[in-house]
Amino acid sequence: MKLSLVVPCYNEQDNVELFYEECVKAFAGKGFDYEFVFVNDGSKDETLSRLKKLYNEKTESNITVVSFSRNFGKESAIYAGLKNCVGDYVSLIDADLQQRPEVVLEMLDILETEPEYDCVAAYQDKRKESSIMTGFKTGFYKVINMLSEVELHADASDFRTFKRNVAEAILQMSEYHRFSKGIFSWIGFNTKFIPYEVQERNAGETKWGFRKLVKYALSGISAFSTKPLSIATYIGGLATFASIVYLIVVIIQRIFFNQAFSGYATIVTLILFFGGLQLFCIGIIGSYLAKTYIQSKGRPVYIAKEILSRR
Repeated sequence: MKLSLVVPCYNEQDNVELFYEECVKAFAGKGFDYEFVFVNDGSKDETLSRLKKLYNEKTESNITVVSFSRNFGKESAIYAGLKNCVGDYVSLIDADLQQRPEVVLEMLDILETEPEYDCVAAYQDKRKESSIMTGFKTGFYKVINMLSEVELHADASDFRTFKRNVAEAILQMSEYHRFSKGIFSWIGFNTKFIPYEVQERNAGETKWGFRKLVKYALSGISAFSTKPLSIATYIGGLATFASIVYLIVVIIQRIFFNQAFSGYATIVTLILFFGGLQLFCIGIIGSYLAKTYIQSKGRPVYIAKEILSRR
């Protein structure tokens, strides 16, 4: 098998069949064999029944359907797809047709004609979203690249094609809290980034709202950087320095200017200020401890309720 298309699906009932047809059309006459690995991420609509229909009707195609017992998230769906694919090359692509299969062919051609590269990743040259969302994403990449031990390419998506050795390296990272963009950077390998134009969704709505993106960004920072844990040390040192300066100012004003201060207001302000700093630092530490606690349980990244495959 030359190419495996790993397709995470969550509530994509109106997209999966057209996605399949568009891929078959794009790959027609290319002279290589390929497979579809659809991962149903606990969809609440008719996605699973549509995938089963594809599996039963398109017997001439290599189709595998992995269905989760519940919604585990796109990161887990990608991991499951990698575990169930066998292609020499693997492509991660969404089912909503915003990412076109023709771009996969372009990626595949680069990997075959430029052997120094192990992975080809696509990034959005022009984002079709609000300036607020664009600014947030730009700021996120700046922050995580300052904090992380690895560098993430700005605007790079999960839409990428890579060789089998890259897939095997990712599968070795069986951590529960997954952040694929960081994982791709951490494992290394030579990656070429190419621009692509995001198409309009065929049907349905995006699953990535602002709140979910913020949560995902914070998870990515904590997954690939321990520097936030140092914030407590820096804040503590800064607070101590500020308190010493404030004490000197109070003494000078009292001795040389005979100026009295209201003790009640000062004490309440300082208690609230330092109490807030302590809770903030404890919250950061607690976030890391919570992830360590979950990881120590050894829970699986996902649970497959059903797997359909002719292999």
